[in-house]
Amino acid sequence: MRTKEDFIERVLYTEEQIAARVKELSAKISEDYKDISKPLLTVGILNGAVMFYTDLVRRITIPVHFDFMIASSYDANTHTSGKVNILKNLDNDPRGRDILLVEDIIDSGTTMKYLMDYFKDKGAASVKVCALLDKPSRRKVEVQIDYRGFEIPDEFIVGYGLDFAQHYRNLPYLGILKRSVYSK
Repeated sequence: MRTKEDFIERVLYTEEQIAARVKELSAKISEDYKDISKPLLTVGILNGAVMFYTDLVRRITIPVHFDFMIASSYDANTHTSGKVNILKNLDNDPRGRDILLVEDIIDSGTTMKYLMDYFKDKGAASVKVCALLDKPSRRKVEVQIDYRGFEIPDEFIVGYGLDFAQHYRNLPYLGILKRSVYSK
């Protein structure tokens, strides 16, 4: 029987490299927000960011509130539609809150730009972005990434929450998916 690893071209970042980078990001976030008056509202963008989100927020040393959204501009074929759909909105009111959006990957930028504008329109005190992965070669919309894990090449990345057709999310590392898997 073939394993998930049989479909990985190569490991891009190991579990240890990811953990070290998450530790650095959480320390920077903790320092930058140490003087805010209310707990930082951390918003994980589901489903891909769940592993990164949990690892990141448990290392942040200031008070945080958790919340989650499901928003996407991608169709079932891995191509952006250009239109953002919010499938699950926040449970917390964003008005007057400092918000940290935690995303797995910024690719076209469409979804993240939409969410940043959305929260500014809802009266957030501030909106910043923390992304595990940044793929600037695919950018269609300019997005300010305040906390960046890794800049990556234009490859299909899976693992550590990122998927292809709901597969490979549970890999503990980030790997490049073999082209033969998604170009069928």
